[in-house]
Amino acid sequence: MSIQIFIIIILAYIVIIGTVNEKVFHMQSDIALIFFSSVLSFFLLLLRYIFPAEPLHELIGSLGHFDFREYLMDGMLCFMLFAGASKVNMGKFKTNLRPICLLAFLTTLIASFLYGGLLYLAAMAFALPLDFWTCVLLGCVVSPTDPIAATGILNKIGLSKNVCSVIENESLFNDGIGVTLFIFVRSLITHSGDSNVVVLLVKEIFGAAAVALIVSFLMFQLIRISRDPIRNILVAFLNVFLVYLICEHLGFSGVLASVICGFFFSYQMDKIRRVLPVVDPHHFYANFWEILEGILNAALFVMIGFVVLGTTLSPYVVILVPVTLAALILSRAGGVTISTILTGHNIPGNYDLPEFVALMTWSALKGGLSLALALETQEYLPQPVYEIFLNVAFVTIFFTVLVQGLSVRRVYFALEKHKAKRMSYKSGDGK
Repeated sequence: MSIQIFIIIILAYIVIIGTVNEKVFHMQSDIALIFFSSVLSFFLLLLRYIFPAEPLHELIGSLGHFDFREYLMDGMLCFMLFAGASKVNMGKFKTNLRPICLLAFLTTLIASFLYGGLLYLAAMAFALPLDFWTCVLLGCVVSPTDPIAATGILNKIGLSKNVCSVIENESLFNDGIGVTLFIFVRSLITHSGDSNVVVLLVKEIFGAAAVALIVSFLMFQLIRISRDPIRNILVAFLNVFLVYLICEHLGFSGVLASVICGFFFSYQMDKIRRVLPVVDPHHFYANFWEILEGILNAALFVMIGFVVLGTTLSPYVVILVPVTLAALILSRAGGVTISTILTGHNIPGNYDLPEFVALMTWSALKGGLSLALALETQEYLPQPVYEIFLNVAFVTIFFTVLVQGLSVRRVYFALEKHKAKRMSYKSGDGK
């Protein structure tokens, strides 16, 4: 299948699903895309089973074997992360800096190993072909919350700006630590690379930060002297792509570097806010990244549904579904609990510990990055184990986006109601 035909199919999916959803179902747009594209994919698989015609097999095969990992990791991910980070409210980010950092780094680390430990216990109980480090590697795949899912869904469902700031910023940063942990554990499994996690973390994180800040500082000087908003867009576009490629070549975290680029440009744009109405009166720069993020998010969620067409069900899938969902929730809750305790009494949103843990656990959506990391393991894992990774990635994505994504608004308002009662009760005690 040619790239032109593939793009036409993607666009047709987005337009048709979006229109039907807008007129009939009224679901959040990104959730509707992944839901209905998955339903259509399962329908195509059913058609292939009922009507084993060769043209249908070829169509489904070409859609299902699209190189999703290359599209995301080597193409669009850096721009999506930059677009999300460039919209960050720097004031709220500074206010919640401590919980964001602890959630992004410590929660991801704890959740990955806790998930791996719980899955390993299940593997021993049900004779799954997984050793301890393979279970931890799977934890690294599914533990980081996806910034694309978070920024694309959570900020559209009515959460407060302060809460959205913590969730979005944590999601943006924890992908870097998740990818770094993934590389470290992968090196242990394949017996290659640097086995010192401290050295690896320092290299990935500080190397990415150095490259992102140096290149972004130099590039932003062009924006300072420019009066053409279109050229400013091209400068930012060049900046994030260049930084990502340099970091990937040097062995740094291109994911984290893209986020830092977005934060740097957001901070610098705030400093020249008085000049922008003159040089960019129509807000071309901000609108471009808003529109690009929307288009790429839509394409991403449709492609996740397409990858189902090329996936083989593991013979352990009946066991994997309940085990992985239980491990996912428990590991996330455990990681958030420990990180939140370390933040002290300044919990964002004036929540108490159980309320905040419940919100941060249920709002932890997963997306394309988990699927891309799972697809990457095909190169060095046995086929039965690779099938487990892919099945678990899909179960995790579908559960968090469709179940948690559709219900997180109710959970949020239920927690707000509980918080109001608790604070009212305390106020009454004070009297």
